[in-house]
Amino acid sequence: MKTVLITGSSNGFGYLSVLTLARKGFKVWATMRNINGKNKVKKEELESIALKENIAITVAELDVTSDRSTNDLVNKILSEEENGLDVLVNNAGVMYVGITEAYSLKQVQEQFDTNFFGVIRTSKAFLPLLKKSSDGLIINISSLAGRLIFPYFGIYCASKFALEAYSQALKYELKPTGVDVSVIEPGPYPSGLLYSGPEEEDKAILESYGEMANVPKAMLQNFEQFYKSDDSPNPQEIPNAILDVIEKKKGSRPIRQAVGIDYNTNELNNKTSPIQESLVKDALRMEHLI
Repeated sequence: MKTVLITGSSNGFGYLSVLTLARKGFKVWATMRNINGKNKVKKEELESIALKENIAITVAELDVTSDRSTNDLVNKILSEEENGLDVLVNNAGVMYVGITEAYSLKQVQEQFDTNFFGVIRTSKAFLPLLKKSSDGLIINISSLAGRLIFPYFGIYCASKFALEAYSQALKYELKPTGVDVSVIEPGPYPSGLLYSGPEEEDKAILESYGEMANVPKAMLQNFEQFYKSDDSPNPQEIPNAILDVIEKKKGSRPIRQAVGIDYNTNELNNKTSPIQESLVKDALRMEHLI
């Protein structure tokens, strides 16, 4: 039985992935912040389902922006999991949507601390365990916004572009260790991310945009209406994609795949992949590594 750790498991893709993988026979660590506070109900809900269905779910505290929280969880898994950890799913994220210029530097840092540095923090912490697995795997949940630029999503896009670069470099470098890395890029889904970020802090800059300052909110409202329509995509597609990646043979997993309404992102990925792979081969050949 493989052991999987999923970050951001209190709602959205994370919550659905916990249930999907546990019901498929995996032992799942469902991690989230504030399990004795804000997310206490979610914790108890998952534990109740696990007991009722006799599936393996352990709910644990994890704040991906905290070194201490991350290290505490590593020690907990080391003490409780005889077979360590096989799969890390970095799902925790937040979405800042607004006038890019009007976000303060502090807000930009906060966006990156969850979406980018949080992934680095958990990856570095759990890689020693993943390297001991016979099939270690990191799955990073990115976004179409990690490959395409959407106006008013500038800060969010930047964090996801950084995640994509980090993930691909990690995939090349970890290959000799036996650990795979794969990125899943969800399209628009009703996942709870839409209003997860704060409003812009720099009000003077915001006011200088006049009526344009209202455009981001209108975009969010349009997405919200779309999610209520019959055409809204099913967020269960993301846990299904995660399961598919886990079940693929080691070494055959794609570096990235867009899921859902992809705005031709998969076409972009297919066209750029040969260029990227050729570059890497040339670079490694010059260093006499292949």
